Amino acid sequence: MDFQDSPELASFREEVRAFLSANAELRSGDDRDWSRNGAASDPALAEDYRRRCHAWQKLLFDSGWAGLTWPTQFGGRGLGAAQQIVFGQELAKYDATSGFLTAAQALVGPTLMQHGSPEQQQRYLAPLLSGEESWCQLFSEPGAGSDLAALATKAVLDGDHWVVNGQKVWTSSAQHADFGILIARTDPDVPKHEGLTFFIVDMRSAGIEVRPLIQAQGVAHFNEVFFSDLHIPVTNLVGEVGDGWKVARTTLRSESSMISGAGQATNYAAVLSTARRLGRTDDPVLRQELAKVWTNEQVLKWMSWRTQTAVMTGRRELALHGSLLKNFFTRSLAHRVNLAVELQGPEGMLFQDAEGEGFWQYQCLNQFASRIGGGTEEVHRNNLGEQALGLPREPAVDRDLPWNQSKRS
Repeated sequence: MDFQDSPELASFREEVRAFLSANAELRSGDDRDWSRNGAASDPALAEDYRRRCHAWQKLLFDSGWAGLTWPTQFGGRGLGAAQQIVFGQELAKYDATSGFLTAAQALVGPTLMQHGSPEQQQRYLAPLLSGEESWCQLFSEPGAGSDLAALATKAVLDGDHWVVNGQKVWTSSAQHADFGILIARTDPDVPKHEGLTFFIVDMRSAGIEVRPLIQAQGVAHFNEVFFSDLHIPVTNLVGEVGDGWKVARTTLRSESSMISGAGQATNYAAVLSTARRLGRTDDPVLRQELAKVWTNEQVLKWMSWRTQTAVMTGRRELALHGSLLKNFFTRSLAHRVNLAVELQGPEGMLFQDAEGEGFWQYQCLNQFASRIGGGTEEVHRNNLGEQALGLPREPAVDRDLPWNQSKRS
């Protein structure tokens, strides 16, 4: 990639800076409230976080800065990946974010644009982009995480509705979502990848129970979701019956590259600031570790730009870099948050009583979710080996068996 702005891109960057300087405040420290309060157990904190996210996204939408790479017919500006990257670079300097809404736009938007019916696109894309409606992803199950196609949630056609029963888990922000994208099994008599169908779910429907999962940090970002005779109109089918895996792959291709863009709150500057406050910057061993944090951050930034460009331009041969990016991100995150905790010495064993209300302790616990979300490291290594390097596929005795004849946990 060429990291130098062309004259056109430099002009666009000035436009972005003018908009942001007029509508947001520069970041003054870490963004601990943005990174923590969205899943806070305190209802007032969580509600304030969501209110700010919705307000910022509405401002972007009303001002023409939302959906920069979305086609104009779907409410976007039809710009290129370079403009999106420039906007992200400049936004990172400001204390403003769309937070949990961003993930839905990155996952649901491309999926509906590629596979949704014209009626679905007209109904859902604009409220998604404006932040008026929020979404969640109903994919993983207790027995189907890395092997997602083994899922057991079933949907049976009954007249003009599909009746759904089953359970999903590790669903981010389900307790606040208006809609969800669901993949369910509609044909158990064919191999597991072939009998799946993709749906839009109104999360306010009867037959849905959402149970927040309290994590080690005391927050509830993830949820269990139970379906008991949930009725989904046939008009909410996305793509064709039995074609759900194809539709889901569009969603999954965006997920790993999206996850790897997280972690603004734990960047090099934040680690360095902690080291300076504790008077540790003269330690030569620590300086070497800080240099590693800085180097990883630069490499991660460049990898992220390349992967975002590949995904936005449909270059599937480069989109596999999302697997490289995701794995490198999780390792880099673990290194920098663990280093920040170690810097604190015995105080690092505290939590909310530690410096900064336990900010680094929170991030240290939170790193484990990033290793699993969007696919484990082992899954991404397999993707790279099989699809990028042409290595033999992992042995699987159930690949060609009907789902109802395969062994499941």
